[in-house]
Amino acid sequence: MSYKSCALCDTDGGELVWRGACLRVIRADEAGFPAFYRVIWNAHVAEFSDLSAADRQHCMDAVALVEQVLREQLAPTKINLAALGNMVPHLHWHVIARFDWDSHFPAPVWASAQRERVAANERELIRRLPALNAVLCQRLDRSLQKK
Repeated sequence: MSYKSCALCDTDGGELVWRGACLRVIRADEAGFPAFYRVIWNAHVAEFSDLSAADRQHCMDAVALVEQVLREQLAPTKINLAALGNMVPHLHWHVIARFDWDSHFPAPVWASAQRERVAANERELIRRLPALNAVLCQRLDRSLQKK
């Protein structure tokens, strides 16, 4: 059900990677950051504290699992986690694999670029994403569908 034309109620919010009963994982279309994922709570809630304790644990299990798979599959320099919701007040977590070669590193992805983008590195990362997404789906199915 849509809440006041909420973009994350009305659409998947990006390339759908996995959907469970309570949440979904998408890959966001963020230029320069091919391994930018979001864990989105399916029901419209604005804040993490709106969830029950069990649902908060379920959500954080998903965030941690996405982080873990990104680390295992891509060996990034760092993983950034954020739950802002200023632009879209629908609970979602950003899980972003960061690399020392990315245009903004070490600054946040929302800051000004520190250097030019490295297209070859971005293309190589994009090439690896289908295999990463397959592992992610398998692990999410195994870990979260039981809950």
